[in-house]
Amino acid sequence: MKRFLILVAAVCCTLPMAAQWGRRPTPNDTLQSTRVLPDGKVLFQIYAPEAQTVSVSGDLPWNAPVKFEKAGNGVWKGVCEGLGDGVFRYNFTVDGVRVQDPKAPLSAEQSSLLTVGAGYVKDVPHGAVAQRFYFSKPLGEMRRMHVWTPAGYEKSNAKLPVLYLIHGGGDNDASWPGVGAAGWILDNLLAEGKIVPMVVVMPNGTINNVPNEVPPFAEDMVTSIIPFIEANYNVKTDADNRAMAGLSMGGMETIETAFNHPELFRYVWVLSASFAPGQDPAAESARLKVKENVAKMNRQFKRMVFTQGGPTDIAYQNCQNTRAQLDKDGLKYEYMENAQAGHSWATWRADLQTLAPTLFR
Repeated sequence: MKRFLILVAAVCCTLPMAAQWGRRPTPNDTLQSTRVLPDGKVLFQIYAPEAQTVSVSGDLPWNAPVKFEKAGNGVWKGVCEGLGDGVFRYNFTVDGVRVQDPKAPLSAEQSSLLTVGAGYVKDVPHGAVAQRFYFSKPLGEMRRMHVWTPAGYEKSNAKLPVLYLIHGGGDNDASWPGVGAAGWILDNLLAEGKIVPMVVVMPNGTINNVPNEVPPFAEDMVTSIIPFIEANYNVKTDADNRAMAGLSMGGMETIETAFNHPELFRYVWVLSASFAPGQDPAAESARLKVKENVAKMNRQFKRMVFTQGGPTDIAYQNCQNTRAQLDKDGLKYEYMENAQAGHSWATWRADLQTLAPTLFR
């Protein structure tokens, strides 16, 4: 593992994880980059307040170039005619530089990954990471998740426990199996006999074009994601065999889900996260009825863990404020600073390696 580093290079990003911790909002936060209008035309939009020129190209009509105009809020807009039905590739060009759409649903998968050193891929039996699509009842749309199943799962009849593992803000369900190296980490831990066989579900915690995606994601977890997994995978369906974990925004979504439905989970990890930043912890505790349900949560959660990437973690102080409130409420939990790597994937990969062996034992 020495000298292993993954660097993520991107021209621009959708919503940085730092956004939940004091970043000033911009029109980009809720911007919809492409929108099909009632008359069939397509509106393209990109937030580039310092740009001088913007254009779009790709599988678009060559004889009808899209003309962009810049609004006062820094959003450039252009309307395309004549596309018809189908699927089309496109990219923006900003001041002569070609860039991928930073607000596209799959934008987090367009980043480049650099591996330095040995990395996590070893000569061990490897499981499978699958893309699965499901219909979200509360959101009324098709959504995607990634699911890791351990080596040998396909030929086994054994029912397995489940870990639901959520990414952070600005990322999507491809982030844990990608830059998070979750599948490789789990492959290695299982080959070393350090974890029990389990199914690991990595949903998409990002819900575009809503100011606060945390509550709707929690509803989606309970009403759609968990039922989909239990209907389609050979898994155990009781709380003793169900865990939820999330980092940054995903940690907030974990709090929202597990605190509102403590009966569903026995293991809960909140990684580099807290109550909603900028909100009074006492008010958030009251909203989530922590004190009212603390006895139930203390009985239900076999192991609840808060982690941080050390004092340089941008969520550090908010987490300490949240912990102070939870201490007043009487909630039992563990706290650890597993890696001094700040608010980064180095911290969260280390968290997964450390905490996964403690599950379902």
